[in-house]
Amino acid sequence: MLRKVQVENGLLQGLPAADPRITVFKGVPFAAPPVGDNRWRAPQPAPNWEGTLKAFEFAPISMQATPGLNKEDFYAREWHVDPDIPMDEDNLYLNVWTPATSQDEKLPVYVWIFGGGFQYGYTAEMEFDGERIARRGVVVVTVNYRLGIFGFLSHPDITAEAPNAPTNFGLLDQKAGIEWVKRNIAAFGGDPDNITIGGQSAGGGSVMHQLTAPQNEGLFNKAVVLSGVFASVYQNRGIPGFGKNLSQAEQDGVKFFDFLGVSSLEEARKLDGEYVRLKALEYKAFWGPVVDEQFVMGNTFKLFLENKRLMVPVLLGHTSSEFYSVPDVSSLDEFKDMAEQMFGPDADEFLRLTNYDSADLDQIIKNASVRTIEYAIRIAGQANSDTGANTPLYYYNFDPEIPGWDNAGTFHSADLWFFFETLAKCWRPFVGKHYDLARQMCNYLANFIRSGDPNGKDSTGEDMPQWDRYTAEAPYGMVFGDKAEFVKEEPNDLMKFLVKHYFKNN
Repeated sequence: MLRKVQVENGLLQGLPAADPRITVFKGVPFAAPPVGDNRWRAPQPAPNWEGTLKAFEFAPISMQATPGLNKEDFYAREWHVDPDIPMDEDNLYLNVWTPATSQDEKLPVYVWIFGGGFQYGYTAEMEFDGERIARRGVVVVTVNYRLGIFGFLSHPDITAEAPNAPTNFGLLDQKAGIEWVKRNIAAFGGDPDNITIGGQSAGGGSVMHQLTAPQNEGLFNKAVVLSGVFASVYQNRGIPGFGKNLSQAEQDGVKFFDFLGVSSLEEARKLDGEYVRLKALEYKAFWGPVVDEQFVMGNTFKLFLENKRLMVPVLLGHTSSEFYSVPDVSSLDEFKDMAEQMFGPDADEFLRLTNYDSADLDQIIKNASVRTIEYAIRIAGQANSDTGANTPLYYYNFDPEIPGWDNAGTFHSADLWFFFETLAKCWRPFVGKHYDLARQMCNYLANFIRSGDPNGKDSTGEDMPQWDRYTAEAPYGMVFGDKAEFVKEEPNDLMKFLVKHYFKNN
């Protein structure tokens, strides 16, 4: 087993995982601490260390609201359960699980980026244990990054100091982590030429940013986007703060410095990190990716459709009950007016598909509801075919029965327990069928990481259900219900209409 490895900055020692055939290295520095003069600066090279660094514990989580305190937060009972988890501004560390017994095995590599709306989250979340994926012959890496005000502040002083990296420090942290993996993963038995990046929610959105950053060419070979690509039909479900340009974001930064009681970047960097964290929570603003035209070149969804991205295989999908785009109307007349404004000469067709003449308003709105992620994926699949790109896309819908007293359904991120096969860490009373499904989902993921194709055999020796690529001609996907089943079912007529309308007007 590889219990000790030499990386670029020194010698690392790891520990056996629960399965001693896996070695885990926790709290590995991949960049210099982003404190002092490095606050609100692109990640800098990690310093060397003397002797052997004992990589036995997760590093502190990034600055954010204290986990576990807000009892109204669904995730405070799902996995953000420990308010005493260490938190620090010095947080640019990653973790590695490796099944390798020698450094020449060239195993496939999976680099995971957590979600949390760019405001919350950490690699130590219990569902992100990489051991089960590693058992399938994959080196798993989970990368931390700066969040909120620490990761995405903009300000004229920052731009003047570093015009090539004026903001988006959290995304640049992710990139630095992937680059560290590229340079060092061979020491863990991994193949630097076979790297897949993956993420869920804001982590999936981060993968979209990494896919569409021109300077990432050749950095990774495949991508996994779980619940991370969005397109709102009715333009009323956007997230405030997303899509700002640099000048807009800079003015937000000026206002925040005023709130802090400072007038310059130099003064702001001298403030205690905990003070900045608490003031940011008091300020109650969203801080996320900014279109700086340096790393973030524009709307990642539109860039993806235009093939301004790394042309690599992508596995993507959603849970069955998350994020619907719903008309924001209060009367039948408003609904009809909305339809005529949005769809022009095609409004009558839309009204027919939503049963406008034969139902009450509540039912009509229900008929018009569309899953935003499914809509985005179907648009992406159509564009992938229409442009001749034809890069492999694999689509899934996660739709099992999820147990628990809260009747949460297939909530946003429920699939993480399954893809990481970490159900045993969850409080929910999962039973045999759930464990069978998780085993299959983790198998599919590991196969995709290995080759860019999710298909292969189950650990039982049987072939798993065939998962075909998503194309405009065959717009089908894998349904993870009580079991995995590839469903050759066309999208409904409303979805077809909406996708056709999108391309007619964009």
